[in-house]
Amino acid sequence: MPAIVIAALIAILPLLFPSAYYYRIGVLVFVFALAVVGLNLLMGFAGPVSLGPAGFLGIGAYSVAIGPVHLGMPSWLCLLGGALLSGAIAFLVGRPILKLKGHYLAVATLGLGLLLAIVLTNEARWTGGPDGMSVPRLVLFGWSVRGATTWYWIAGATFVAGFVLALNLMDSPTGRALQAIHDSEIAARVLGIDVARKKLAIFVISAIYASVAGSFLALFNGYITPDAAGFLRSIELVAMVVLGGMGSIVGSLVGAIVLVVLPQVLTVFHDYEQALLGLIVMVFMIFLRRGIVPSLAVALAGWRK
Repeated sequence: MPAIVIAALIAILPLLFPSAYYYRIGVLVFVFALAVVGLNLLMGFAGPVSLGPAGFLGIGAYSVAIGPVHLGMPSWLCLLGGALLSGAIAFLVGRPILKLKGHYLAVATLGLGLLLAIVLTNEARWTGGPDGMSVPRLVLFGWSVRGATTWYWIAGATFVAGFVLALNLMDSPTGRALQAIHDSEIAARVLGIDVARKKLAIFVISAIYASVAGSFLALFNGYITPDAAGFLRSIELVAMVVLGGMGSIVGSLVGAIVLVVLPQVLTVFHDYEQALLGLIVMVFMIFLRRGIVPSLAVALAGWRK
């Protein structure tokens, strides 16, 4: 049901857009929401806190830039290759990292994100260094994908697909096992759940979500810099998860909407834009402590009683 509602909204919203600029905002919302869904699967359901998701977003972004430019590969194949590379790195690094707990795990994932960002910055021969590099257009069956309107539909459809996959995963035995791990790892082990294997699997899935989102972001903008994999981007993604609601797939979209759309609305305040943005986020967290979607759901349930 939520997926149908979201798909309907994606189809209806363009009727209300006064200009192509709003299509661009829509694309950014869907792209970041896709990455946030993957991060929410990790943090909101399995429990581990990751402070380096932008590292995988950067891998996906640079895959569709480096592959076509330096290796002559088609962009669509590089997108898939970037997702596989991100999953492989997450698998190899996740095995030792996910044995850590609490803030030790958070700092370890932060280090992973910083390491990936440094590699992308320093390998100037391949990545263009701090100045970044141009990204060739996506070509499918001889059709060059261009324009915010086209990308709106592609990003929207991809987000809905990722949203449905996440919902199905949470309704599966694996999803129930992840929720048991989130509640108590000790109890989950007693029930016979392979905690290490489940956490590693969701870490890999989260990395793949971020990689695909990064590829879309690079292809849409036509240019990419190491900032896409930077620490501030990771913090932004984590903030979207917390703001929308940890453990809420719908909250992933709401968190992305707030932190993508709100800064655009606040530009009318010029020098006070960042201050007002911070104040509004603080107010949300003070009065909606579980995140926007879970808090409103609890309030609505109480009102119905």
